[in-house]
Amino acid sequence: MPTSRLTLALLLPLLVACSSSGPAGETHEPRRLRVLTYNIHHGEGTDGVVDYRRLADVILSVQPDLVALQEVDVATGRSGGVDQPARLAELTGLHAAFHAMKPYDGGLYGEAVLSRLPLDAGPRGLDTEGLAPEMAMLAIAVVELRPWGDDGPAVTFAGVHLSPYAAEQRLSQIRQINEQLLTDADRLVLIAGDFNFEPGTPGYDAVNARWLDTADALGDAQPTFPSNPPTKRIDYLFAHPADRWRVVETRVLDEPLASDHAPLLVVLELAE
Repeated sequence: MPTSRLTLALLLPLLVACSSSGPAGETHEPRRLRVLTYNIHHGEGTDGVVDYRRLADVILSVQPDLVALQEVDVATGRSGGVDQPARLAELTGLHAAFHAMKPYDGGLYGEAVLSRLPLDAGPRGLDTEGLAPEMAMLAIAVVELRPWGDDGPAVTFAGVHLSPYAAEQRLSQIRQINEQLLTDADRLVLIAGDFNFEPGTPGYDAVNARWLDTADALGDAQPTFPSNPPTKRIDYLFAHPADRWRVVETRVLDEPLASDHAPLLVVLELAE
């Protein structure tokens, strides 16, 4: 082989490596999040059994970074006084935060967030002072975190359960969510949970107008309720702004026993 061809053959791998890894060989790993949303039906499965180990195994099976849990009890009579977020945190090794929607059966009922990352500050709800009564039916837990370290961008993550009773209530709740979470066009926000609406309804259209329906982004959205077998799509992960997120994978887990909802996993990358 002539010297010039030999030199080129030796340089090509280096040129390719430099072009993909950036200046001075610096690599750029995609900023990725694995997000799970799961309505756990206060821990009771479709077989009537409350089994926290079973729920924890479902969660751990997909190795999530963030989890939004709906219908969560803390110290209620029906749950035997168990602090469900704390129990699931213990069993999964994840950090837990809970925000109560209302007192219930001697304890509290609301939303929980599990996170691979420490949650230094407790979650907050939305400001509902002076709002219509239907806002009291909104269960939401909002946390702020930096999933890629202190030098990475901040992400607002919210677990939500909209009213199951009336479309007008859900529309009111959606307006309030948009007003309080979409205060900055560039703010990175993920909201996951049981929205109690299906695609093509006014509630869905109101959210989809300003958020990315992540499960629909790949064209393979699947139903999530009831869990055996699912026939309705009412559990979602929505992302904002739509152009800052790339959907890598969506999957509804085949889990007919642990709850009356099937969990939804979405894997996202942040577009730089």
